[in-house]
Amino acid sequence: MSGFDDLFARKPFDREAWGQRKQAERKEVYTLVDTTAASIAADGSKFRQFLDTQAKFSRCSAANALLIYAQMPQATQLKSFEHWRSGGVSIKRSQKGISILEPGESYAREDGSTGTSYNVRKVFDVSQTNARNKAAPTLQPDERKLIRALIHKAPVAIETVENIEGGVGAFYDHDRDAILVLKGMSAPDIFRSVSKALAQAELAGGKGDYERGRAAFIAYCVSYLLSRQNGIDVSGYDFSQLPLELRLDDPQGVRAILTEIRDTADQISLRMQRVLSPRDKEQGR
Repeated sequence: MSGFDDLFARKPFDREAWGQRKQAERKEVYTLVDTTAASIAADGSKFRQFLDTQAKFSRCSAANALLIYAQMPQATQLKSFEHWRSGGVSIKRSQKGISILEPGESYAREDGSTGTSYNVRKVFDVSQTNARNKAAPTLQPDERKLIRALIHKAPVAIETVENIEGGVGAFYDHDRDAILVLKGMSAPDIFRSVSKALAQAELAGGKGDYERGRAAFIAYCVSYLLSRQNGIDVSGYDFSQLPLELRLDDPQGVRAILTEIRDTADQISLRMQRVLSPRDKEQGR
């Protein structure tokens, strides 16, 4: 053997070392999720910016939206290296991938239930590629169609009324399990107020233990997400005073609230898409 043959010798795969690297990578990503959750729960401006990220990537889990917000909040279109390459698009030199979590293998928990492990995956924004970065077209919704989509197959009855106490545009009456809508409002006002009331109805879900106070904030955030996604003006939404429950909660509790916001918005959005488009929108993972 010459003095250089060892350079070509194939090194055995060290599965243990690989597993340790993957575990350390997952730990780092989960730490970023938790620190970001704590950060946005303490700052209304950051919380709003997070909701903007979740609105752009509505298919993403709350955890992945937190990761995108923490690493590249200005991202608009994310794909893996392989996905970009399959479309003939290259990643620019020295670009750092954005870490997200994707479901891995299932496993049995100690209590007998089934859990899912998550792996770290790298994705890249269109701005990190040589693709022509086309700006997303400004939404110009047909207002009647948009409102019709919003109330499509609503989970409760919807009635129009001449007056609602409290000066609100729409109100979810839990006792009657119905939504009351004030007559004579503009289309944007109808969308904002009815989307909030619909979210409250979704959260109630016929349950007797419905907590209006807790549901009100979640529904407010759902209304913001839906308005943001559908081109409705959101300048009137105010997140400067976040609920004390959110600010005092631990990162896991904050993530649970964010997940509830995301999932409730998704339920309404899926019904809307059956009216607005025969196909679901593709927005990240």
